[in-house]
Formats: sequence, C-alpha cells, structure tokens
Amino acid sequence: MRQPASTRIAVLIGIAGASAVLLGAFGAHALRGVLDARGAELWHTAVTYHAWHALALAVAAGLGRGRSGRVAVAAFVVGIVLFSGSLYALALGAPRWVGIITPFGGLAFAAGWLALGWALRTRNE
Repeated sequence: MRQPASTRIAVLIGIAGASAVLLGAFGAHALRGVLDARGAELWHTAVTYHAWHALALAVAAGLGRGRSGRVAVAAFVVGIVLFSGSLYALALGAPRWVGIITPFGGLAFAAGWLALGWALRTRNE
C-alpha cells in the first residue's frame, strides 16, 4: 500500500536533516587532512546550504498541502541534491564539469524560497 504524501515528506525531511549532520561530521572528522583547502571550503558550503534547506523543507512541509508549499518542498529537495550534491562531489575530486550542475541547484533553492514566500502570503489572507 502506498504511504500518504505527508508520511513520505516527513521521511524526506528526516533524511535531509540527518544527512546534513552526518555529512558535516564526516567532513570534519573523516576527511580532515584528506581534503585540500579548496575541497574543505566546498564541503563546508555544501553542508551549510544542505542544513539550512533541510530546515526550510520542514517549514515548507508544515504549511499544508497547498500548491505553493508542494512546489517549495520539491524545489528545496532538488536544490539540496543538485547544489550540495555537486559541491560534495567536487570536494571529493569529481571532474570540474560537475560544477555546471551547481547553479541549477541554486536556482532551485531560489524557486523554493519564492514558493515558500507565496505559500506564507496566501496562508495569511
């Protein structure tokens, strides 16, 4: 039987938050001395955006089932995968062309924030 959307989103929020914490710890401990200064900077940026947008994902999901809230949830998930994911990959030595993906994740984050703002606006009317 298929789970309700709210259950799937709740699991997604938990995974997004937990993975931000775990990847942050991994970078701080397991990758210490492995990453050069640029790689460490990329990793830090990826974790920071990942964690903030996991929180934004939770806020967007808490707004209810409106279209803007759903768009915000989807955009934040896409942003985490594309933006943070590409930075994690680059920090670990992926080819430079992987950096082409990063701005698309940034655009997804921006779209998510716009949708979240719209959802908050329409919720208060």
